[in-house]
Amino acid sequence: MNQATQFGPYKLVERISVGGMAEVYKAVETGVEGFERTVAVKRILPHIAEDEEFITMFKDEAKIAGQLTHSNIAQIYNLGQQDDSFYIAMEYVAGKDARSIFTRCQQKNRPMPLAQACFIVMKVCEGLDYAHNKKDKQGRSLNIVHRDVSPPNILVSYDGEVKLIDFGVAKAAGRVSRTQAGILKGKFGYMSPEQVRGMPLDRRSDVFALGVVLYELLTGTRLFQGETDFATLE
Repeated sequence: MNQATQFGPYKLVERISVGGMAEVYKAVETGVEGFERTVAVKRILPHIAEDEEFITMFKDEAKIAGQLTHSNIAQIYNLGQQDDSFYIAMEYVAGKDARSIFTRCQQKNRPMPLAQACFIVMKVCEGLDYAHNKKDKQGRSLNIVHRDVSPPNILVSYDGEVKLIDFGVAKAAGRVSRTQAGILKGKFGYMSPEQVRGMPLDRRSDVFALGVVLYELLTGTRLFQGETDFATLE
């Protein structure tokens, strides 16, 4: 994107990432008296904009993460709709994801320094602990399980902040969309055995996944990686 494009109350400055179903932009939110704030805007891609199942998942992501206020979880600011497309406005983190850092270390043929790897994982632990113990207004547990703890979903800012992102497939009480039996959601190389088998999940699955992340950061190698997705699951 060569110049900013207006999208509702936001100016889309630069596309950060794009996947099969959504894209994320660095954007500027404007207000009165010259108010400006840099945010990230995640919006559904046009070809998936009428997929009711994904739209429900998208809304659930905003509603679940929107209840979480913690320094190690990227904050959700708004769930909106513009030109028949839903979007999520969230905290912008200027930095790199843990996958990029891991790849850089691989290129240099050396693992991440112990202190740095432990710091990143410790901060994700703090964010997960908060999410796992989050309660609703009536004091009932929300039973949140992220289900996709992996390097691409861990952001490290240039200031050293660590943020967990993407609660798109999170399990939580009150979630509208449900995972059908036999359908796996998450990145295969970080799934716990019970997640691979399609069994009921709790917070321990997130802890397992984060343990895999720590192993990879410290060794510079993938723990579970087959030639195919099926081989990885095996």
